[in-house]
Amino acid sequence: MAPIAWKPEFSVGDPAVDHEHRELVELVNTAAGAILDGRPDADVDRCLGDLYRAISAHFAHEERQMTRAGYDQLTPHKGDHERLLDALRDIMDGTAAGEAPTAERLTAVLEA
Repeated sequence: MAPIAWKPEFSVGDPAVDHEHRELVELVNTAAGAILDGRPDADVDRCLGDLYRAISAHFAHEERQMTRAGYDQLTPHKGDHERLLDALRDIMDGTAAGEAPTAERLTAVLEA
């Protein structure tokens, strides 16, 4: 499994948001690496927890910005956020160290 590489489409043109997106990509790669390396469950859980917290905070910030801007697609976009967080929780619930399919699913879900 290759780590997620930064792609131009991850950029939104706001340096602060793009920085957060880069940090999220790094957290995804760290969590996937912990799974693939067979690190202890506590380490994998910590990595996934860090990732979940960072994504949740990022989404909350993004949703506040969209609300303030009067973004007309806020509701469907918020739904996308909830589906992604649900998928991450499902991955967290079924993660066992060393499972390549879990690491691949993690990167596939979050890269999309």
